[in-house]
Amino acid sequence: MTREFINGRVDEFHQHIDTDGNIINASDGGIIYADGCYHWYGQMLQAKPFAGKGEGGQVTVQGVGMYKSSDLVSWEYEGVILPCSSDRDSPLYAPMRFERPKIIYNEKTKKYVLWCHYVRCPGDHGFEYGQAEALCAVSGRVNGLYELECITRPIDDNGFVRDSTVFQDDDGKAYFIYDRQISRQWHKVLEPFERCLHIVRLTDDYTGFTGEYARIDACDKREAPCMVKKGEYYYLITSGLTGWDYNPAKYARSRHPMHGWEDMGDPFTGDSERTSFRTQGTFIFKTREGRDIYMCERHNTGDFLRCSYIWFPIEYEGGMLRLEYKERFAL
Repeated sequence: MTREFINGRVDEFHQHIDTDGNIINASDGGIIYADGCYHWYGQMLQAKPFAGKGEGGQVTVQGVGMYKSSDLVSWEYEGVILPCSSDRDSPLYAPMRFERPKIIYNEKTKKYVLWCHYVRCPGDHGFEYGQAEALCAVSGRVNGLYELECITRPIDDNGFVRDSTVFQDDDGKAYFIYDRQISRQWHKVLEPFERCLHIVRLTDDYTGFTGEYARIDACDKREAPCMVKKGEYYYLITSGLTGWDYNPAKYARSRHPMHGWEDMGDPFTGDSERTSFRTQGTFIFKTREGRDIYMCERHNTGDFLRCSYIWFPIEYEGGMLRLEYKERFAL
């Protein structure tokens, strides 16, 4: 039987349903292959429109949820792996945000390590402690409960954390890539803000940061980083800084994760609206057959439970990558 992933039309919010008949709720997450199956995880949002002061659907009152599948089409709900807390003194007190959670496995420690952009209750972005941090949590099982390891800033206290991801290289080294903001103000003329993607090498156990980091100049004022390696090149697909509004993606490439990045332009073909087909990237994962899939989300600001998950098979040729929208494609 042919396995197909359904994106739906560009102008709709197509829903993916789990084996219990419920909408898959895994916002801005990723996929990891472990224990003989794929595990899809993400922040569990609410069936509400966007609103501030923790009242909107963009915050979570549940935590990070996980699903499993053997074929990338049929998904079984596994439960909440990083739950919010009902204790007002807990840093995980809801409503809050575990934005863009990403999980990698450490072969040396035999632990699964989750990193995300952390925003404390009530879940509104800001510049105080807890409103722009990186959070790390660890578990001995991919679908077990993850225990809080630390809440921190990667380089120094002046660098506010926004969108982030993690990348694990072939040699076992791992990196935290994030949109680092070092200005509190924004004005088109008087005070342009400093925001640029930075890459920081993680410690050998993946639960902290080394002193090795770099500013990725080719990704100035970019967010939603998604990184992959193919052949001799590392590729980094990003989004512009337009909030929930769609914008044209860009990608950069380099032969080394810490230097030499060059802007390669828009990876999408046939995107006449210049909106990345109304999506924003979340993660790149590899299938068992070795195919790279660029995961995106179509954010539904009127009802965050009904966001759409859009996947693009990545095509490589001559050191370039290409993304084409397909309403459905065979897996």
